[in-house]
Amino acid sequence: MKNVTERTSNPFGLRPPFDRTDPDERTAVFGYGDANADFHVIGDFPGVHGGKRTGVPFTETEAGLAVQDVIRDVGFATGPRERPDLENCYASYVHMCCLPDGHRPTEREYDDLERFFDAELRAINAHVLLPVGDRATDHVLRAYTTQRRRLDLEMDALHAREIRGRGFMVVPIRNPPAWEGSDRATIVETLTEILGRDYRQTKGVATLVG
Repeated sequence: MKNVTERTSNPFGLRPPFDRTDPDERTAVFGYGDANADFHVIGDFPGVHGGKRTGVPFTETEAGLAVQDVIRDVGFATGPRERPDLENCYASYVHMCCLPDGHRPTEREYDDLERFFDAELRAINAHVLLPVGDRATDHVLRAYTTQRRRLDLEMDALHAREIRGRGFMVVPIRNPPAWEGSDRATIVETLTEILGRDYRQTKGVATLVG
């Protein structure tokens, strides 16, 4: 069993390369959870999926809490919603830096943080990547699979779909505000089914064990 670190928040001591917040505001929402996890949930940035007040991904906002409720349903999260205890699950953002309310990251700012996100993702070395929404899904498919050019970025079609990557399995999650009908139930069922089998992958081969 791997033992990366027992630290829950920002386990690798990342420092954001820029700060656009006021002096008394949080600089960034760092990765959080079980650094030895097999499942890595990947959001966009704090303004979308929350954490500017709590410092924890997938808190505060409606979209963030909806994702947290899904991982609670499959047994990854327990405890308080503002600072849940995560087991076998790690959560982080493609863009960890906080921004003034209403501001979105520029393309350059996403690019500036890509190396930080990539380093943390590879350090966690999870088996299953769960990107939430268009931005995170696009990045994960481009960077960690050979499938992006073959797939349209239609989140209704990609939602809860198992996609083989380069040493990872990717299961995109449609951004919760866009959920319709059975979308929530479908992702819960998919994750439950994956947990019920040997989901581990041989790193670099991208084939399921067993």
